[in-house]
Amino acid sequence: MGPSALGQSGPGSMAPWCSVSSGPTRYVLGMQELFRGHSKTREFPAHSAKVHSVAWSCDGRRLASGSFDKTASVFLLEKDRLVKENNYRGHGDSVDQLCWHPSNPDLFVTASGDKTIRIWDVRTTKCIATVNTKGENINICWSPDGQTIAVGNKDDVVTFIDAKTHRSKAEEQFKFEVNEISWNNDNNMFFLTNGNGCINILSYPELKPVQSINAHPSNCICIKFDPMGKYFATGSADALVSLWDVDELVCVRCFSRLDWPVRTLSFSHDGKMLASASEDHFIDIAEVETGDKLWEVQCESPTFTVAWHPKRPLLAFACDDKDGKYDSSRETGTVKLFGLPNDS
Repeated sequence: MGPSALGQSGPGSMAPWCSVSSGPTRYVLGMQELFRGHSKTREFPAHSAKVHSVAWSCDGRRLASGSFDKTASVFLLEKDRLVKENNYRGHGDSVDQLCWHPSNPDLFVTASGDKTIRIWDVRTTKCIATVNTKGENINICWSPDGQTIAVGNKDDVVTFIDAKTHRSKAEEQFKFEVNEISWNNDNNMFFLTNGNGCINILSYPELKPVQSINAHPSNCICIKFDPMGKYFATGSADALVSLWDVDELVCVRCFSRLDWPVRTLSFSHDGKMLASASEDHFIDIAEVETGDKLWEVQCESPTFTVAWHPKRPLLAFACDDKDGKYDSSRETGTVKLFGLPNDS
């Protein structure tokens, strides 16, 4: 793809390959039918300030949330509700992002502005490791093989930490604004989205540059890989979501229903749905294969984070909530769950 093939399309406009299909697929019709009976969103009190990040454990039994209030919370999913299990304290600053171990449902890790990451075990409810880093941490991911944690800070340094010894294995300083980071599903490449609209791909574990893709005309904010290993998606400040073929590294389609910078993305467990969110007051749910709109989840404020359940069509998310009833400036810090039965 030539330099910034998306460059002609401004926010909300259709890029040339965003073809509109002839009619909804059987999958879209089936999921729309399901969501008509399961369109309820419930709120669960989680924190005393805004929630930055939500993530499901690999078995789907627990949801974790990280907040500006310096804590993480963990909920148990019970039938049609989240029940708060524990609050995890220890960080001295905002918990900006968190993620779970890819195959151990008991471990999760938090990245904080206090220049540490912490690994937590839900069985003991304790912090099992605090790893000091060089800067204020803003993004974190766990390698698919579970052996390494990568954390990025505000100074565009990415540190690779051995998940067993808790020691740094490698550190890379980048000359551009690093936004989100992720391994591919095969664990042999490492991806970064950057402030110049590019996707940078490094070999792993060598960390040698493989390719830089001009993906968007403006800041490329978030990246997610689909569980099937077929696609990855990026969201940008140009309000577009682009879908990429993992093997060919070409853009196969883009989604343009949002009007604001795309902050967060999540693929459903079967790889067939993609949720994307921004400052728009709805979360877009698209069918991956056609780009067709499958559903939209209404919100009253900008959405920071979305996460599909690893086994069910349930979407956890968190918004920039204000407590409008009593004090419009006070943040409420709730976690929300969409996809519940309307009669629940």
